[in-house]
Amino acid sequence: MSIQFNTIGIIGKHGDPTAGGTLLAVVHYLNQRKCEVLVDENSFDVAPELIGSATGASREELGSRCDIVLVVGGDGTLLNAARSLVDFNVPILGVNLGRLGFLVDISPEELKSKLDLIFDGEYKEEKRAVLHARVMRDDKLIAESPAFNDVVVHTCSVARMIEYEIYLDGQFVNANRSDGILVATPTGSTAYALSAGGPIVHPSLNVLVVVPICPHAMSFRPIVVDGATRIDIVVGEANQARAQMTCDGQIDAGLINGDRVVIEREKNPIRLIHPESYHYFNVLRQKLHWGKRL
Repeated sequence: MSIQFNTIGIIGKHGDPTAGGTLLAVVHYLNQRKCEVLVDENSFDVAPELIGSATGASREELGSRCDIVLVVGGDGTLLNAARSLVDFNVPILGVNLGRLGFLVDISPEELKSKLDLIFDGEYKEEKRAVLHARVMRDDKLIAESPAFNDVVVHTCSVARMIEYEIYLDGQFVNANRSDGILVATPTGSTAYALSAGGPIVHPSLNVLVVVPICPHAMSFRPIVVDGATRIDIVVGEANQARAQMTCDGQIDAGLINGDRVVIEREKNPIRLIHPESYHYFNVLRQKLHWGKRL
C-alpha cells in the first residue's frame, strides 16, 4: 500500500554549490503540490535563496516529522543521510547529482515526471540492511557508528600491512596480515568490496560479506556469512603500522594494538524509495557498463 507523502524533508550535498539549482527546483515542485517542506539546516549554504521559502530542520526533526526525505546529491550524500536517519524508519529517495549513483535514482532532467509518479503512489520500496560498528578498548566503548555500505579496518601507512584476528559469533576464523579487511552489506558489495575482489550480492539477501584487502595469503578469500552474524576484528598486539576503522569512507576512528572492532547489523533497515521502473540489474548494466564492447 502506498504512503501519502505530505511532509517532505530535503537533504542537499553539503558544500556543493552545483546542488543549489536542483534544491530550488525540488522545493518549488513541492510547494506547488502544497506539501510541507523541511530542509536540512546544513543545506542552506548551497542554496541561500531557500531562506524564507522553506523551513530549516535538524536531522532528528527530518526523521521524526517527515513522511519521506529526498536526498539531492550522489551516493555519498545518501550514505551520510542514511546513517543519520536509520533510527527513524523514514523512507529515503535519491536525486542524483553524482557520477556513478548506485543508490540515487532520479536525474534532475526527469525530476518532475518521476516525482509526479512517486507522489501519486507509483513507486517501489525496499529495505536495505545497515551495520553498526563499535570500537572496544579494554572493555570500554571508544567509538561507534552505523554504516550503510561497509566498515573497514585498515592501515594508515603507505605500503604497510596490519595484523588482525577475525571472529564470527565468537568463533576464531583466521589471523592474517593485509592492507586491511572490510565487512560490507549487500548494498556495499558494489562499493569498496567490489574493488577489493568481493562478490556482487543482491540487496534482498540477508548476508554480510567479509573481504580482505590485498591479503598476505593467497588462500584467504572473501567470505559470505549470515546477516545476523556478529563479526569481531581484533587488531594484533605486535602491529607496527597505525590502523583505523572507517565507516562508509566518511567516519574514521583511530585504533591501537589490541582494539576490538565489533560489527553487527542494526535492528532497523533503511527504507529506499525507487521509481516503479527501477530494476537492480538495470542499474548494474548501466553503471558497470555490462554488455558494452570495449
